[in-house]
This record gives sequence, C-alpha cells and structure tokens, in this order.
Amino acid sequence: MESQRKHARSFSFEFFPPKTPAGEEKLRETWRQLAQLKPKFFSVTFGAGGSTRERTLGTVLEIQAAGSAAAPHLSCIGSTRADIAAILDLYKSKGVRHIVALRGDLPSGSGAGGTGELRYANELVAFIREKTGDHFRIEVACYPEFHPQAKSAQDDLLAFKRKVEAGADSALTQYFFNADSYFRFIDGCERMDINIPVVPGIMPIANFSQLARFSDACGAEIPRWLRLKMQSYGDDAESIRSLGLDVVTELCDRLLSQGAPGLHFYTMNQAGLTTTIWQRLGL
Repeated sequence: MESQRKHARSFSFEFFPPKTPAGEEKLRETWRQLAQLKPKFFSVTFGAGGSTRERTLGTVLEIQAAGSAAAPHLSCIGSTRADIAAILDLYKSKGVRHIVALRGDLPSGSGAGGTGELRYANELVAFIREKTGDHFRIEVACYPEFHPQAKSAQDDLLAFKRKVEAGADSALTQYFFNADSYFRFIDGCERMDINIPVVPGIMPIANFSQLARFSDACGAEIPRWLRLKMQSYGDDAESIRSLGLDVVTELCDRLLSQGAPGLHFYTMNQAGLTTTIWQRLGL
C-alpha cells in the first residue's frame, strides 16, 4: 500500500442523471447537502451508449455553477471519434476540467456491431490526450475483484495498466465489501509499477434486494455472512440500514487507516447514508 499513502486524500460523490423533474429536484437537494462536506468533486454517470449525455452535462454544469467541481462520465461504446471529439470540445467550452473515462455498456439490443470506433477505455484515454493534451484530469475505473469479462486476474491488471499508460491521472474502483480484495489489488498494481491514486468505490447499503441484483450483474461480491444476515431481515428496513451502516463504516475506516487515498461514494442520488458514514468516520 506504500504507493497509495503518498497521494493526497480525495473524497468524491457519484450521481446518475435523473429522468424526471421530480428526480432533478431531489438530486438538487442531495448535492447541495453533500456539497457542505466539501468533496474534491462530484461525478455524474452517462447512460449506456451515451443515452443521457445532455442530462449528464446539465447536472455537471449546475453543480459547477454553484461552486463545486464536477466530472462527467464519458463512455466510448457506441460513439465515433467525431462524436467524442465534439463532446470534448463542448466540455472544454463549458469549463469542464475533469472526466471519468470508461468503456461503457452497450445499449440493450444494439449487438456487437454497435460498439463504435473506440473499443476499450485505454483507447478513449489516449484519444482524449491526443485531442486535448493536459486540459482534463482523467479518472478511469478499476476492479479489485476483477472485471467480470476479464479472462484472468493478470489480464485485468494488464488492462488497467494500459489505461494508466494511455494517460489516466487516477482511478476509482468498483464497489466491494471485502477490504482485502482492495489491498491485494494494490499489491498487484505495485508489482506492475502502477502508482496513480486508486480510490476505493463505496456503496452504502440502502435496499438489500436491489444491491444483490446490482452485485450479481457487475461481479461485486457480497460476503456470504452479510448476504444471509441481510436476507434474514426480510422487509425490516431499519435493521438492514443499521447493519449496512456498521459494515460500510467499518470498511471505510479500515481502508483509510491502511493508506487508501480517499473514498468515492456511489450515492444512488441519496445524501442520508453517505452523510451518516462521513460523520461516523469523523471526516
């Protein structure tokens, strides 16, 4: 973990662009509440195939106008180089300086033919650098429990190294509940001379059945003891929330005390759980 201790700590919060006026108002309340915690930045996701592009930018610009830093996600799947160049020009013209660069997901029903001209995140990072030099700070994703499509753990680390070599400044991880998976991942990075900050992604537990569905789809492991304990609570939302807060706070505390360079919270557009964890950690 020594490569991570030397980096300044970064705390950040992630949102998804809402689909309705009511959702927009709710998110506005959420980011205003979380802005009081003075995160380094907020990030805003980008739908499959760029399907939420305008809403992503709209949310980013609103957060920026209020005085907080914000980073749009940008995915390359389903886009041409010309599409991406146009988005980068737009972001530059609007004063955006920070991007989360991802391969992204194909919109359902588009088939392999819809992948676009850039197939992998490292190609997207290289393209952003080629077009815009050092204008943007570029975050990339990584997977302590390894990407579900990776052939092997070593292959996954090599894919991450390609993103770093293409020009990534730092990385945000997929969420996980087992701190050792993060520490082992960092050991693997150090052996491959990957020294950029790797900030753990943190998922507060609000709705366990939804979390289980998410986790099964993205390859994030829920420890068996936690899954069984949560299932035993059934519809008892208060017990689920209480155990979730204990487990996630303890995870964050262990990560920070052992040298992780900050935390990136997947807020699900809610402020409550993230704020409670933040206060419990004494941040």
